[in-house]
Amino acid sequence: MKHSLIIIVFFIVFISCKGIEARRPKQHVTTNFYKEVLKKNKELNKIEQKKISYLISKDTVNVYKTSSNGFWYTYIKKDTLNTVTPKLDDTVTLSFNITSLNDDVIYEQQEVTYKVDKEDFIPGLQEGVKLMKEGESVLFIIPSYIAYGVTGDGNKIGMSTPIKSTLKLIQINQ
Repeated sequence: MKHSLIIIVFFIVFISCKGIEARRPKQHVTTNFYKEVLKKNKELNKIEQKKISYLISKDTVNVYKTSSNGFWYTYIKKDTLNTVTPKLDDTVTLSFNITSLNDDVIYEQQEVTYKVDKEDFIPGLQEGVKLMKEGESVLFIIPSYIAYGVTGDGNKIGMSTPIKSTLKLIQINQ
């Protein structure tokens, strides 16, 4: 009886042990995924560009300039005498608001002190403030990819939302 039990256990162990089988790697579809994301972002950018172009064409009062950074801007109040613009490490005091492209207020006018290129700020406005002189007011139209991107700000600005912002540069401290 004991001998047959050992044979049965040996037989079960022998049958259950197959040869060593290599694990196959998981097949990832990252290449297709990234291509799809890229395609969708390009489509989103085209839609935003059309909306912004339409918005600018409707505004017959202002002349908009296109920046090399991808946003549009127009001067509300321009200083032609002053030549000083903010540079790296300057501390600026500015006042700004944020609205949707339809002029729905997202954030009311607020005043902040900001160290140029050293503190976190809306990427489009980080570049925009460097175009300004003390006392100037500028209206910026910022596509989502240089505003808050696909994530939004986690509060009032949603995913992939282009914004408008009126920014007034109050003071430059060098």
